[in-house]
Amino acid sequence: MDHADRSASTIAGTSLGTVEYIDSGQGSPVLFVHGSPGGCDQGAVMGAFLVLRGFRVIALSRPGYLGTPLSEAVKTPDQQADLELALMDSLGVERFGVMCWSGGGPSSYRLAARHPDRVTALVVLAGVSKRYEFGNGINSLEYSLLTGGLGSWLLKEMARHVPKQVVKMSVTEESDLTKEQARELSEHIWNDEDKRDFVLAVSGTISGRKAGLNNDREQFPQIGDLGLGSIRVPVLLVHGTADTDVRPDQTENAAGHIPDAEVIRVQNGTHLCPWTDPTSAGIQERIAAVMTSA
Repeated sequence: MDHADRSASTIAGTSLGTVEYIDSGQGSPVLFVHGSPGGCDQGAVMGAFLVLRGFRVIALSRPGYLGTPLSEAVKTPDQQADLELALMDSLGVERFGVMCWSGGGPSSYRLAARHPDRVTALVVLAGVSKRYEFGNGINSLEYSLLTGGLGSWLLKEMARHVPKQVVKMSVTEESDLTKEQARELSEHIWNDEDKRDFVLAVSGTISGRKAGLNNDREQFPQIGDLGLGSIRVPVLLVHGTADTDVRPDQTENAAGHIPDAEVIRVQNGTHLCPWTDPTSAGIQERIAAVMTSA
């Protein structure tokens, strides 16, 4: 399967509605909850390193993204957590790890807080854990490109014809690195075939997903208590210190409330640091270890 290809996706009928997902690998199950915007294709890309390490990764599309419909019944983080659990029920998976990125944080925190009997471990990568406002500095053109079909086409064309520019954008657009630091990281990614392919694949999973993104833009500013203090499963939090998309204070908030949470603070790490940083191999090994030992 092409990393960003939806051809392997399946539509599941659950007790709370239909959910699109991609089921990859064999072994201990891990539910991957994608960002804002995203989809099951994004989750499959981001969870591929766990598949290589012998895990089964179930990457779903949250409501309003790709083939999972958005309705009044599945808009809030609690409702989406219920839908995520319903998907695992429909697949006959009793206990499972949860890994999420960015905007997948709210529903994943709620899932772990409310269902410690089902969730074995929680790994949160640059995840939203408290009130979050979208669009600081985003203009109408950027929003149109992010949500419309033109943006989706443009990013695919850029990945095909100017891939090095896409890699550079992945570093500069979501970090506050200096020009020299950004150049060094961009070169590091470009010269590593796996990291380069990852960035190009992820670039195809963020545009043309308006309904889900608009719902997140509505819900996240209303986030209150996610019940972080009641989470008792093993928790690993990872965040780059240079991340400007989801600021590190989101992870510090979670770390301050979740008992015994482990935190990896990636110095000069960007929003994609678990996959693209020079230290990413070690981060991924630690993630796998947490999921294995839970």
